[in-house]
Amino acid sequence: MPMPSVDDSIQFVKGIGPKKAKLLEKLHIRTLRDALETYPRDYEDRTHITPIAEIDMEDKYAVRAVVGTEPKVNRIRKGLTLVKCTIYDETGTLNVTYFNNPYAAAQLRVGQEYVFYGKVQGFGRGRTMVSPQAEKVAPDADHPGRIVPVYPLTAGLTQRDLERVTAAALDTLTGEWPDPLPELLRAKYRLPDAVDALSAIHRPKTKDDMAQARRRMVFEELFLLCCGLQQLKERRKADSGIVFTSNGLDSFFEALPFTPTGAQRRAIMEIAADCASGRPMNRLVQGDVGSGKTVVAAGLCALAAQNGWQAAFMAPTEILAAQHAETLAPMLDKLGISCTLLTGSMTAAQKRAALAAIETGAAQVVVGTHALIQQGVQFHRLGAVIADEQHRFGVAQRAALSAKGGSPHVLVMSATPIPRTLALIMYGDLDVSVLDEIPPGRSPVETYAVGENMRKRITAFIDKQVGLGGQAYVVCPLIEDSENAETKLKSAEQHAKDLQKLLPHRRVAVLHGRMKNAEKDQIMRDFAAQKYDILVATTVIEVGVDVPNANLMVVEDADRFGLSQLHQLRGRVGRGTRQSYCVFFGADKGQVARERLRILCRTGDGFEVARADLAQRGPGDFFGQRQHGLPALHVADLAADLALMQNAREEAEALLSADPTLAGYPILLDRVQRMFAEQNDEAFN
Repeated sequence: MPMPSVDDSIQFVKGIGPKKAKLLEKLHIRTLRDALETYPRDYEDRTHITPIAEIDMEDKYAVRAVVGTEPKVNRIRKGLTLVKCTIYDETGTLNVTYFNNPYAAAQLRVGQEYVFYGKVQGFGRGRTMVSPQAEKVAPDADHPGRIVPVYPLTAGLTQRDLERVTAAALDTLTGEWPDPLPELLRAKYRLPDAVDALSAIHRPKTKDDMAQARRRMVFEELFLLCCGLQQLKERRKADSGIVFTSNGLDSFFEALPFTPTGAQRRAIMEIAADCASGRPMNRLVQGDVGSGKTVVAAGLCALAAQNGWQAAFMAPTEILAAQHAETLAPMLDKLGISCTLLTGSMTAAQKRAALAAIETGAAQVVVGTHALIQQGVQFHRLGAVIADEQHRFGVAQRAALSAKGGSPHVLVMSATPIPRTLALIMYGDLDVSVLDEIPPGRSPVETYAVGENMRKRITAFIDKQVGLGGQAYVVCPLIEDSENAETKLKSAEQHAKDLQKLLPHRRVAVLHGRMKNAEKDQIMRDFAAQKYDILVATTVIEVGVDVPNANLMVVEDADRFGLSQLHQLRGRVGRGTRQSYCVFFGADKGQVARERLRILCRTGDGFEVARADLAQRGPGDFFGQRQHGLPALHVADLAADLALMQNAREEAEALLSADPTLAGYPILLDRVQRMFAEQNDEAFN
């Protein structure tokens, strides 16, 4: 009989079969290899045995005890059974109950010793362990408890099923198991080899085993990720790109109506160096709200036009596209560079004129929405592509725009400030420029976290600011009222009605994502033109038009938002000469909510806010990982593992600089290709 292989189907594992194999497929477990690579999501530490007499609070415990009374099955009512028995150790007795589990009675034997693990409820003689796990203690066992893995499940599967499958998979492991990590790296970071790590992560004997195994798996996962991203980066560098000379940059800086910050100048010079290198640029510019990313984009537009090429600037909404065009046009006009707007809502005649100018090259800089990547748009000589708020586009749309020009230089911009180390991973195929200075003249936004007891005062404050000539945003998390009264949040539509009743002399508008784009854009234009005093909206205004006159932001149920998102919302105000204010409701929703909101009251630095957000909530708040072509991470936590991430990235860069194709590391190359194949990344297929 042949030895089992790691590539065998799990349906042949004893106790599984075709039916459970189908359920395991939902967890992406088809082979024993898949089972090995499906790590526990948690562990139950049953090594700490508590004497029954020392159980002093309602919590989970492991007790080593003997079954003292025969388990009895009681039928409480139709379809509901209750199994009861008593267990004891040298210090006392404890009741045990199982709900709807008549098999428990058959499994437990009077006089047999087990380790019971479960939650204890009640006190004194009424203490009861509810539905515990029970494992028989061998007669010679000194330390009967164990650390038990807890696997992700789906309906119809039990932890026992997963344990069976991983046990069978672990049996296939040998000393010859291929290890993707080079031996020198394992020695440098004192990491266990693959066999020991896999054994320990699935069947740890001690907490230290578990910690060391996890550290190894985290490093491996991040190292594979960084190797793959570095390969993508290197392959793109191998492409030949358009060469822009930077002779006209001095005239660009002179044409600006203000002195650029050091960070803006540095980013533009980095872009110029990329564009002169002979390789296509792929650069991310990330900066806080108001850091002046549009000026950096204008620098690239000027470089392209001065070298005889066109630049395309793609924004996520029509109103933002129009705003960028209004900002860019006067800057570029001084240099004799034309700027053309192309959006979906233009008239047929306007579109024809714009398309003709784009095709002939008369339009040197083209600003638009995703309309720029539609089939009918033909560029004469596209040399540079800029995508604003790029996490709202995703890689595919960026690539579609780039494809219209051969190998144009690509600049992507994000107003979501994230720690540089994380940015280098999340945008691993891009170089990163950081705008960490705010242009002079912008006053800090005064920020307050309040509870419902301040409701009347805040309504009066809104009225006061409008009376002084300002405007206010009020942001709500939902469009319609929740049916569940316990979780009912302020809806935009209802809140707008309430505010209009309270302030009948003020002009209130409502804006949410379910409106048609044309309607949303019109409301924002009217608000910018001061036709409304108060705009009640959902987070659709997080990235929106610049309204310098708006100087008050009120966020309802702010405890429901991520800190970075709240910081983005705060960035909608403070853009004009008026003193601006931001008020977050939700400080009365408990200590955690209060502490989180106080972070925003303490600092206006988006990078500091982002670090706090990352530490508290993880990277999901910043953007969807999938959208970036970033493979799913099964064990690494980008918030908790920043230090290992930095090590993994440095080692990946060093290894690939010596061996760009990983020809000397076939096992590593295979694992990298498998990791990125899950994302269907064409570069690896």
